[in-house]
Amino acid sequence: MYVYDQFDHAFVQDRIGEFSDQVKRRLAGEISEDQFKPLRLMNGVYLQLHAYMLRIAVPYGVLSSAKMRKLAHIARTYDRDFGHFTTRQNIQFNWIKLAEVPEILQQLAEVEMHALQTSGNCIRNTTTDQFAGAAKDEHDDPRPWGEIIRQWSSNHPEFNFLPRKFKIAITGAEKDRAAIRLHDIGLHLTPQGFDVYVGGGMGRTPSLAHCIRKGLPGDKLLSYLEACLRVYNRYGRRDNSYKARIKILVAALGPDEYKRQVEEEWETFDKAAIDVPAAEVARIKSYFPDPDYADAPFDRVAFERAKTADAAFARWVKNNTNPHKRDDHVSVTISLKPIGLPPGDASSAQMDLMADVADEFGYGELRVSHEQNIILPHVAKRDLYALYARLDTVNLATANAGKITDMITCPGLDYCSLANARSIPLSQEISKRFEDANLTDKIGDLQIKISGCINACGHHHVGHIGILGVDKQGIEFYQILLGGRADEKAALGQITGKGLSAEAVPAAIERVVQLYLTLRTSDSERFIDTLERVGRNTFAEALHEPA
Repeated sequence: MYVYDQFDHAFVQDRIGEFSDQVKRRLAGEISEDQFKPLRLMNGVYLQLHAYMLRIAVPYGVLSSAKMRKLAHIARTYDRDFGHFTTRQNIQFNWIKLAEVPEILQQLAEVEMHALQTSGNCIRNTTTDQFAGAAKDEHDDPRPWGEIIRQWSSNHPEFNFLPRKFKIAITGAEKDRAAIRLHDIGLHLTPQGFDVYVGGGMGRTPSLAHCIRKGLPGDKLLSYLEACLRVYNRYGRRDNSYKARIKILVAALGPDEYKRQVEEEWETFDKAAIDVPAAEVARIKSYFPDPDYADAPFDRVAFERAKTADAAFARWVKNNTNPHKRDDHVSVTISLKPIGLPPGDASSAQMDLMADVADEFGYGELRVSHEQNIILPHVAKRDLYALYARLDTVNLATANAGKITDMITCPGLDYCSLANARSIPLSQEISKRFEDANLTDKIGDLQIKISGCINACGHHHVGHIGILGVDKQGIEFYQILLGGRADEKAALGQITGKGLSAEAVPAAIERVVQLYLTLRTSDSERFIDTLERVGRNTFAEALHEPA
C-alpha cells in the first residue's frame, strides 16, 4: 500500500488550508454560492437535495484498517452514523455540515486520505480490479500503475479544467472486473504491455471504448495518456455539457482518426520529461509487496465438516470467496447488500468491525469494489469460519456476491439533486422478492443495476437487467434494459418496451427470472448466456405481460 512522502503531506496540507479559507469566506457571505461551487467541487464537496455531501477518495480502491477506522469515526462524529461506498471505489458522507468540512479533511490527512479530484472536470479516481495483487488469473498487479497515474494526474496544470470529468480504469487480469470498456480510458495490463481503450462511458450516450493501441510499454504509459488527454482537451466540446465527454469526440472523429491524432501528438513529446524512469516504477512497486503470508495449514476435513454443519456458512463460502494466487488463501467479498437495506451503505460499527477483521484475518488490508462491496483480498482458508462468524454479528455475512440481490444502486432521488426517480427503495423491494437464499443460488449470476437518472451512476446500461428511473409529468417510471454486461465481453443493454411504475417493476423482474429458469439449458447456463442465446424479445414479452 502506498505511503505518502514529504511532498504528498505538504500538498494535502496546503489544499486543506486553502479550502478552509474558502469555506470561511462562504459562511461569512464574502463569496456567493456560484463563486464557491467550483471551489468546493475541486475538494469533493457537493450540495445535494438536503445537505452537503463529501466524497472521499480511495485511490484504486485500497484501504488500510486504520483508514477504515477513520471513516467509521467520521460517520459517527460528522454524519448520521453511516457512509455510502460508490461505484468509483470511493466513499460518500451525505449529511455533512459545511463548517465542519475543513476539520474532516484534517482528520483524513492524519491517515493519508483526502477528497481532492473526486469531483470537477478533472481526472477522477483511477479504479482497478478489487482483487488486484491477489487474483489467480492476474497477469500483473495494476495498483502500482494506479498510483503512478494518481501522482501524475493530481493537480495536473493542463488537465484541471477538462471539457468534462475524466475516468480511467485498469485491470491486470484475464477476466475484466474493472469494466475498462465503460471508461474514458481503459487499460488492460497484459504480458505484452498495456492495451489502451478510449471513448467508453455511460450517461446519455453510452459507448464502449475502442482499442487504439496494443502492447504499450509501461515506460511509455504516461506520455501516451498525456497525448490522449491533450487531443481531448483541445477538441472536446465545451459549448455543450451533454456532448463534452471524450466518447463524443471519438465518435465524431472516428476511432482511427482519433488514434492518428493521438499518435501524431505523442511523437511531438519529449517523452523522457513525462514518463516515469524505471527506478521510480520499481520504487512505487515496492510499496505493493505481497503480505507476509502466515504459514496457514488447512484442515480440509474440518472445513468440510463446518460447511456440512452450517448451510449458511457453506453458501457464503461458495458465493463470497474468490480464488487466490496461493492455494491456502482466498479473497473474501463482504457484501454491503443485506436484504431490504440500502445497497452500499455501512454503519460506523460495521466499518469498525471490518477494520478489526482486516487486522485479525486479512493482513490489515481492505478494498472497495465498484460493485459497492468491501473485499478482504488475502484470507487464509483456515480462518474462514471465524471470519464469517464475526461478520455475521453486524449483518455483514450476506451470501449474495454476484447474485440477483447484489445490486449496484445509485443514491437516486432520496439524496441526489440531479435524479428523476428513487433508486434505493426500488432495490430494497426487488431484494425482498428474492430473499430466499435457495432461490438466489438457483438463479446464479444475474446482475441488476439501477440508476435514478440518465447520468447512469448506477451503471444501468451494463446490467444484465438495467433499470433507469425517469420522470413523466411528476410521476416516477422505470425503463427496463436487457442484455448489458461490463466484463471482457462488454455490451450495452437495450431499452425493452414502455416504462413501468415502481410498483410494477419487482413483479416484472420476477417474471423475467422465472422465464429464464424455464429456458436455460442447464443449471450452469447464466441469465446473460440464455438471453444472448434466445434474444431479448423473448424476455420482453414476459417483462410486460399483465401481472
